[in-house]
Amino acid sequence: MPPRGGDPSKALAMAEKLRGCVHAINVTDGSRAVMRMSSLAVCRLLIEAGLEPVFQLGCRDRNRIAIQADLLGAHALGIKNLLCLTGDPVRVGDQPDARPVNEFESVKLLQQVTSFNHAEDPVKGALPEGGTDFFVGAAADPNCKSFSSLFRRLERKKHSGASFLQTQMVMEPKVLESFVSKISEPLELPVLAGVFLLKSAKNAEFINRVVPGASIPNSLIARLEQASDPIAEGISIAAEQVKSYLEIAQGVHMMAVKAEELIPRILDKAGVSLQQP
Repeated sequence: MPPRGGDPSKALAMAEKLRGCVHAINVTDGSRAVMRMSSLAVCRLLIEAGLEPVFQLGCRDRNRIAIQADLLGAHALGIKNLLCLTGDPVRVGDQPDARPVNEFESVKLLQQVTSFNHAEDPVKGALPEGGTDFFVGAAADPNCKSFSSLFRRLERKKHSGASFLQTQMVMEPKVLESFVSKISEPLELPVLAGVFLLKSAKNAEFINRVVPGASIPNSLIARLEQASDPIAEGISIAAEQVKSYLEIAQGVHMMAVKAEELIPRILDKAGVSLQQP
């Protein structure tokens, strides 16, 4: 998560703790509609530190010209991994009176990235210096109640250029198994399954209330409630999920909000060692 201010040192120090533990580091873009430093800037700083970023790019705050400019700028700065997002609605953030743009959504953004990869200028035919070279992915929510509509949406994302899927949090292996067998495998899209660190029973209950699509089972909430050390129990739950999900999907997308330094402990407890792709 980029900092809420102009000093990136704490964010970079947190990223440094992940060196050698992960293949790449996601950098969020105005997540939950809250002001943060530019994802683009933090991605470049990670590259300068020798770490590989995934540039999350949302459509909520930019018109197409601004999106096009940021894409070309990201490519010039050596940022190649891209996750295309629509963006959380402004009303959920701390500046609900801000004006959203939303000229693009994730599918149109994927189409724009693919056009740039093919050296297509949106106005004048061809980009004079040739095409970009983005490796582009899309988000998915395996907890979606309608798999038919989810399949159609992800099919559009694939046809628009998505090469991988990164999911929202998944709390049960059976949910991921169903998503992979019914959606990602037929679409031939590799999956990074979302693993979210739960810090307490209250934390889990809060997420169930406020996060769209979140579905944390009562059994996990009870484990956290009964634990003498809820953080340690949350780490154990996350490690169990990592081990299980790596047998189902191609990788995991680790989420430990404001506790990213615990990710190495989770991976170590899961018996995961970094393998280069």
